[in-house]
Amino acid sequence: MQLPPGFSNPNDPWVCKLKRSIYGLKQASRQWFSKLSSSLLHFGFAKSDPNLFIRQTSNSFMSYPLITDCLKSGLYKWAGDAQSFNKEGPYIELVTSPNNPDGYVRQSVVNKSGGILVHDLAYYWPQYSPIAAAADHDIMLFTVSKSTGHAGMRIGWALVKDEEVAKKMVKYVELNTIGVSKDSQLRAAKVLQVVTDGCKYPTSKEGSLFDFAAHLMEERWKLLRAAVRQSGLFTLPEFPHGSCRFLNISFAPRPAFAWLKCEAPIDDCEAFLRSNNILTRSGIHFGVGPQYVRISMLDRDENYDVFVERLSTIHLRQSMQVDETAE
Repeated sequence: MQLPPGFSNPNDPWVCKLKRSIYGLKQASRQWFSKLSSSLLHFGFAKSDPNLFIRQTSNSFMSYPLITDCLKSGLYKWAGDAQSFNKEGPYIELVTSPNNPDGYVRQSVVNKSGGILVHDLAYYWPQYSPIAAAADHDIMLFTVSKSTGHAGMRIGWALVKDEEVAKKMVKYVELNTIGVSKDSQLRAAKVLQVVTDGCKYPTSKEGSLFDFAAHLMEERWKLLRAAVRQSGLFTLPEFPHGSCRFLNISFAPRPAFAWLKCEAPIDDCEAFLRSNNILTRSGIHFGVGPQYVRISMLDRDENYDVFVERLSTIHLRQSMQVDETAE
């Protein structure tokens, strides 16, 4: 690129600052993306990654809409939050209870004829939530990883009352997956057998696995709430007590994930915590604003202790320094 004639002496050690990008220059793509980014943010999108923008109004678990859209079936499509669903005809309502990530117990809300209810009960275990009654739904989904804490076991199961529906589900799995290795199935079966035997014949003073896990989750939530109070920058949801028929005690839910909110002046909670060496998952992945983050309560003891210690030492003065640095 050369300066136009008469503009300046070409031998002067000057450079030109372009007010507009010109096609073909290195700055063109940067200027285009800058304009696109500001426009998307203006229309309510949130930046998930440097090149990924998300806009979602429902407070649903993100895996379901992503998987539904990925399959691109002509028989069904994702219809959004059940609270706002007002269409007639057949439907499938997914009920996640307790809900991920906020931990609240959910009920079906559509309640129309011609619908099928699928209850995702991955977190419906006594270490997380009071079990008020035995689960008795038409279709119920469970996972090994959430029931026992074995995060590496990506195996689940379904309890289905209607035999014909169960056959269709099995056929669907056969046609759309490569199956699960026998080693994984045997490992999961052995773990579940140990859990079952521990409930029938407890061999330690801690009782069954669920007794031990309930006590552990109670202690972890106490530590987290104490750290939040000490810092003064965050808030956590409050849960009402409920009676658990499985453990025969009354307690407030202790979800597997903490739904943490950063208070003003912190706008981006995930970025702020990352600057303090704490990794979380932003609320924009779950249909809410960046002031929320999801934190796993199921990490190893040593990792969880480090997390709580770091969180408790963050104070308002530090947050203001971080904001000033960012500016």
